[in-house]
Amino acid sequence: MKLLNKHPLLLLTLACVGVFFVNLDAIFVNIMEARNFITAREMIVDGNWLLTTMNGEPRYAKPPLPTWLTALSGLLFGLKSLFALRLPAAIMGLVLVLFSYKFLQNLTKNTQYALISGLVMVTSFYIVTAGRDANWDIFTHSFMIVCIYFLYRFFTSESSKFKNVLLAALFFGCSFMSKGPVSLYALLLPFLIAFGVVYKYKNFKSRILPLLVFLVVSFLLSGWWYWYTYTFDPETVAKITERETSNWTGYETKPFYYYWSFFTQSGVWTIPAFIALLYPYLKNRVFHKKAYQFTFWWTMASVILLSIIPEKKVRYLLPVIIPLAMNTGFYIEYLFRRFKELKDKRETIPVYVNFGLIALIGIIFPVGGYLFLKDQLSGSYWVWFALLSLSLFIIGVVMFRNLRRKAIQPVFYFTIAFIIAVISFGMPLAKTLTVNPEYKGLSKLNDWQAETNLKVYEFGGFSPELIWDYGKAIPRLEKDGSIKIPPEAQFGVLVAEADEGEFKKQFEGFSIEKVTRYDMNPQALGHRTHRPRLWRDLYLVSKK
Repeated sequence: MKLLNKHPLLLLTLACVGVFFVNLDAIFVNIMEARNFITAREMIVDGNWLLTTMNGEPRYAKPPLPTWLTALSGLLFGLKSLFALRLPAAIMGLVLVLFSYKFLQNLTKNTQYALISGLVMVTSFYIVTAGRDANWDIFTHSFMIVCIYFLYRFFTSESSKFKNVLLAALFFGCSFMSKGPVSLYALLLPFLIAFGVVYKYKNFKSRILPLLVFLVVSFLLSGWWYWYTYTFDPETVAKITERETSNWTGYETKPFYYYWSFFTQSGVWTIPAFIALLYPYLKNRVFHKKAYQFTFWWTMASVILLSIIPEKKVRYLLPVIIPLAMNTGFYIEYLFRRFKELKDKRETIPVYVNFGLIALIGIIFPVGGYLFLKDQLSGSYWVWFALLSLSLFIIGVVMFRNLRRKAIQPVFYFTIAFIIAVISFGMPLAKTLTVNPEYKGLSKLNDWQAETNLKVYEFGGFSPELIWDYGKAIPRLEKDGSIKIPPEAQFGVLVAEADEGEFKKQFEGFSIEKVTRYDMNPQALGHRTHRPRLWRDLYLVSKK
């Protein structure tokens, strides 16, 4: 353990590589990623770098910086490589964790605590998924953490004020260009509130001019693309703005308390995260009371501000998990120092339950995993299953042995190893869960078109995953509530389940023949996760 503590930055980087970069191409492209990938592809193929598109239609709902980075990676390593397309998000996960570590090191002057918090962060469930998922959230919040790091240095140092605010403004602009004001509201504003409550804003008068510079530069870097789209496509921008604004109050609305189980999104750290939030219990046990108060109020302010917004989704909790990991680090550091001395079962039992459950999962996985996966295991999958079973079993045994000795430090590090083992050896097994015998990607439609030389249209709305798999845009027949009949004498039409009745009504005077179904659901029809939006029936339509 001394070796680990001597090289904390290296250890943290290796953990990030194991969590964010390994087996990046193991799972299917989801809807958020597909939107990003399609827009990146149309940037490269069609040159739509500023007036961005998706399926050939304007896509201004999200700023383009994450998609630019995705497109750049696609240009360098190939648009067919899922690893390449997800690589920028993985890099942003690394940036998030390393700058959080640097921030906490500056805040507390305690390298071990900063390392613990960084390791908690990199293995927290929602950060793991965000860093492996090429959507906008990891970009906006990672850039904002870098901004916060330089703002903290600006507020706490009398030197390099303009350098710090200019760097903060640069990364604020990058955050805004990744997902608009989301991280400003959910991560930066709670930070500013918590910092003001705990540390106060000292010598503020001497910082007014640099702050004005920060605001001006941030505004210019954040707003130029919005100005550009509004200048060159004002009608579309107005429609998109109206739709997005209405979503905040009328879409996915949930009650105020919806987010108050937020600590469960930290995954294996759920119990420690909850205990770390018990302020009266922990406030006099931590090594740095002020810093603990700061991370506590940062977490709570973020949850409260997000709870005020009517539109709520679980994935919006990512900016909460960041200060929550920092807060949880105080509790883990306390266990490092004092667990061997603790006698009160109210303090020891939660620790044994949390880490004992992880160890138990590791020990029983070889049997339980086999019973669950035995029908899908074949060929190389057996190798991955054996490696995963062996590694988890060994980790579980070692964790139990150290729990008996009350040696929490190795138990903690082996918990990190547990997560990395699951990603390294378990992710290749993900495809064993694809058990849809009718699976047929929309890319196969290209073969049918090559044989028939016919154009294909989408009848209603499109699903991004299907368009991504197809490889290019599919023109839609439905525009502004009306159907436009194609000019060709014969053509193909893709029809979703919900549109089938309307399709047959619109083409009542035509000859209609069903050709095939393209079903991109990993699970078969009838399974609870089978989604109608992931399949289309292809019809051959001929004019009589």
